[in-house]
Amino acid sequence: MFIQVIQGHVTDPDATHEALERWHRELAPGSYGWLGTTAGVTDDGTLVAMARFASREAAAHNSARPEQTRWWEETSRLFDGEVAFHDCSDVVLYRGGGADSAGFVQIIEGRVADRDRMRTMLHDAEPVLTVHRPDLIGSESAVDESGGYTEAAYFTSEEEAREAERREPPPELREMFEAYMGLFEGELAYFDLRRPWMYV
Repeated sequence: MFIQVIQGHVTDPDATHEALERWHRELAPGSYGWLGTTAGVTDDGTLVAMARFASREAAAHNSARPEQTRWWEETSRLFDGEVAFHDCSDVVLYRGGGADSAGFVQIIEGRVADRDRMRTMLHDAEPVLTVHRPDLIGSESAVDESGGYTEAAYFTSEEEAREAERREPPPELREMFEAYMGLFEGELAYFDLRRPWMYV
């Protein structure tokens, strides 16, 4: 799997939502290797979208379509600053990846120092997380060539996610979390998508 992350500040979240709806209606049927997209706008107007493709080649083929170019030329006017793109070939899925039933999605960004260790730890943590964090129903972790890390964590609801965060985790889970946090350079950034937009 290949994931392209798109991020920037938008002036009109509703118009941005409609632009993505139009892409899904009009462009998705003719797309190449597109698997789905998770997107949303935070309370401060930051759009984060994670578009999933079968491969980097499929994503590039899709980007080269004239109708894709026209759509982006129109949609880019909704941003009032720089738009960042991160192309990620290194993808790890938890519980199969994204969950369309999620009522809340949190995007986590940072820089990972050891992607091989990250992949192993995410795999090893799945049985423990499944038991102790039933509110976390899936995730996609994507890393670009420079080590830039973006994760979409899918929760049943924000209320259940916050309640689980407040509970004292069992020692095994706490140790896993501390070790995992040690893989990152610097601080992590969090973006809450309280009204996630799911496309498949």
